[in-house]
Amino acid sequence: MKIGVLTSSRADFGIYLPLLKALKEDDFFQLELIVFGTHLSKFHGYTVQQIFDEGFEPKHLIHQMIITDEPISIATSYAVTAMKFAEFWKNNVFDCVFCLGDRYEMAAAVAAGIPFNVPFAHIHGGETTLGAIDNIYRHSITLASKIHFVATESFVNRVMQLKGLDARCLVTGSLSLDNIKNMQLLDIEAFKSKWGIDLSLPSVLVTIHPETVAFEKNREYVDEVYQALIKITETFQVIITMPNADTLGSVYREMYSKLKLAAPSMVHLIENFGTQSYFTCMKYVALLIGNSSSGIIEAASFGKYVINLGDRQKGRLTSKNALNIAFDSVEILKHTKIFFGKNFFGLNIYYNDKPVHKIIKYLKSQN
Repeated sequence: MKIGVLTSSRADFGIYLPLLKALKEDDFFQLELIVFGTHLSKFHGYTVQQIFDEGFEPKHLIHQMIITDEPISIATSYAVTAMKFAEFWKNNVFDCVFCLGDRYEMAAAVAAGIPFNVPFAHIHGGETTLGAIDNIYRHSITLASKIHFVATESFVNRVMQLKGLDARCLVTGSLSLDNIKNMQLLDIEAFKSKWGIDLSLPSVLVTIHPETVAFEKNREYVDEVYQALIKITETFQVIITMPNADTLGSVYREMYSKLKLAAPSMVHLIENFGTQSYFTCMKYVALLIGNSSSGIIEAASFGKYVINLGDRQKGRLTSKNALNIAFDSVEILKHTKIFFGKNFFGLNIYYNDKPVHKIIKYLKSQN
C-alpha cells in the first residue's frame, strides 16, 4: 500500500512521528514523505534536517515558501503551493495521503489534489480555533479528505456536520501523546549539554504564535507580552520557541530579540527544539505560557498548567490545565504567580490508548 505523508513544519512532523515509524517498519506499506513549507526555509531553522535525524529520507521536496509575513505574502504562498502541488499530484499517485491539522500551506497542497481525487486521510480534523484563520483551513482539509482520524468523540460530530453522516471517522486520540509515552527524553544534564539551558532553574516555557483573524492587534499583544515577560525574567528563566510562519510573526520575533538584549542571561530563544527536546523542556519547566496547540494537547500529560493567551485557540476543547486569559500583562503576571510550579493532576482529554495501532489496523482493513 503506497502511503504519502504531507509534512510542512516541525509541528506536524513531531505529531506524525510515531505513525511514521510504524509505517516505515511495516512491509505492507511503501512510505513516501512529501516535504514542503517551513521545513525547507533557512529562516525558520531548515527543519527538514530533523526528518533526516530521525532516520527518514524525504522522497519529495517541494519549495514554495515566501518568507515575508504580510497578508499578501500568505495569500501568494497559498497560491504558489497550490500551483506546485497541481503538478505534483498530476505525476504521483498514492493509495492514501496523510495530511494533518490546519496550516494554510497544508490546505493549499490538499486543495490542489481535489481535481485528481487524491485519497486524503486527515488527522486532527473536527476541532475549532476561532482566533486563527487556520479554523477555515482545517475545515477545508476535512471537506477534501476521505478518511478522518480524530482525537475525541466530539470531533466526530463536527466532521459529520461538514461531511455528512456517512463520513469515515475513527477516534484515535492524539498521535503526539504516543511520543510522550514511548520517546526517551533527555535528562537535565544532557539537555544542558545540547542547548546550554539549565532546566534545574525555575523556568517558564513560552510558545506564542500570532493571532491571524484579528491580526492587526498583534502589535498591541506583543507589547503586553513584553511587559509581562520582562518582569518574569527578574525571577524566572524564560525559554522561548519562535513563532510559526504566520501573518505578522515577525513582530513577535523582534520583541523576543529585544527581550533577549534586556535580560540575556535569563532568556533563551530557540528556533527549533525538535520533538525530543521540546517535550524534555515541557517536562522540567514549572509553567507554560502561550497560545500553541501543544499547551492544549500535550501539556496535561506532563502535569503542567498552561496560561493560554487570547483567541487563537478559542473554541478548542481543552483539559482543565488550560487557563484562558487575554493578552494583558497584569493578568499574565497574576496567573504566573498563582500557577508557577503547581502540578496538574487531571485527565488529558486527548489521550486514547494505542492511536498508531488503530490507524494501521484501519488502513489494512480498507485495502
